[in-house]
Amino acid sequence: MTVQPRVLTGVLRRAGADALLVVGTSSRDPDLLPFTGEARLDHCFVVARPDGARWLGYHSPIEREEAARSGLPLLDPATLRAGEPLPGGDRPGARLARSVGIALRAAKIRGRRIALGGRYPNGELTLALAGLRRQGFSFVSGHDALLRLRRPKAAAELAEMQVVAAGTAAAMRRVARVLVESEPARGTARRSTAARSRRNGGTALAELRWRGEALTVATLRREVAITFAAAGLEEPEGNLIAPGREGAVPHNTGDPASVLHAHESLIVDLFPRRRLFADCTRTFCVGEPPPELAAAHGAVLAALSLARKRARPGVRGFAIQEEVCRHFESLGHPTLLGRPGTTSGYVHGLGHGVGFEVHELPHFRAAGEDGDGAIERGDVFTLEPGLYDPERGWAVRLEDLCHLGARGLENLTPLPYDLDPRAWPLDGG
Repeated sequence: MTVQPRVLTGVLRRAGADALLVVGTSSRDPDLLPFTGEARLDHCFVVARPDGARWLGYHSPIEREEAARSGLPLLDPATLRAGEPLPGGDRPGARLARSVGIALRAAKIRGRRIALGGRYPNGELTLALAGLRRQGFSFVSGHDALLRLRRPKAAAELAEMQVVAAGTAAAMRRVARVLVESEPARGTARRSTAARSRRNGGTALAELRWRGEALTVATLRREVAITFAAAGLEEPEGNLIAPGREGAVPHNTGDPASVLHAHESLIVDLFPRRRLFADCTRTFCVGEPPPELAAAHGAVLAALSLARKRARPGVRGFAIQEEVCRHFESLGHPTLLGRPGTTSGYVHGLGHGVGFEVHELPHFRAAGEDGDGAIERGDVFTLEPGLYDPERGWAVRLEDLCHLGARGLENLTPLPYDLDPRAWPLDGG
């Protein structure tokens, strides 16, 4: 992973800081990952100057080989005096203050105003910063600076995300294969409520079975996890596998015990990572979909096509969001633009940046600095329109992971969009 010096210089100047300090309990901290790459360390920190010079500090000699994998100049435990007793006793935050103070002086920072980032326990960090202030340092938030530092995806970052996106696509194809291999169980059709019957045009919902057992959300999660493990991916943020009414609330993760049914929508939203994340959503339906679900799927697919055509350098994400809202409203669906606070129809934003975290810059919000909300070359972001009806119990969301490169928009998750999993090519699934 590389941090471009010109980007570092720009974000520190914008933050009014003389250096960047990123402190984490792990090198997997998303603020540290752009610097530490594949190195796996416990408590560590990075100091970076505006000219691009940077150092990695670590506290345990047993991590020396992992620290070397970062490729950064190292501030080792001996340099940081990690094993030496503290004057006045080992107080919370005192060791961190001493090691960071040594690092900042070793880096020969011209000023003493430091942009601070990383995820570290607030109590200990607060005490450490108090000690560093007594040494003459002052601190400003480095959160926005790090978001902007992480935003450009160089060739290495893009290649990493393509690998993760390929693993995501494999898991989605695995879900499709399981659905193809499932079948409605005889004698399990039920119309437990009038609402269930109404939302399926009077069609009773039969439970799906796979390999002799009821097909549940937990079963699909297991198959996804196996696929990801084979690809070397992890799911630190979990996933969303949500049938019917559960999927009609967009961030409902899905009850593991829920049994899937024929003629019911199924939202599958996967966002694994290796070092960087990917993100992709598809909607399935086993058997003939209810007419309103089929119509909503067509409307969402058209909205995704519209968004892809509008995604060009310099265009604000929210401007595309507004066009998608107008598209849905023309078809009679409520949106947040025309009906703020609605929980039916189009109820969320169109997309977000993806990278070292699932949600990064660029944003697609109305508020915020224009530069953070305008799409730029090199950005990786999602486009994910959707429609939801919690009363009738169906949902549709289609999400692609996109890279805006020199040749235009590239879909990093080029999967089918069909509701019917039988329409998916399943070779290798």
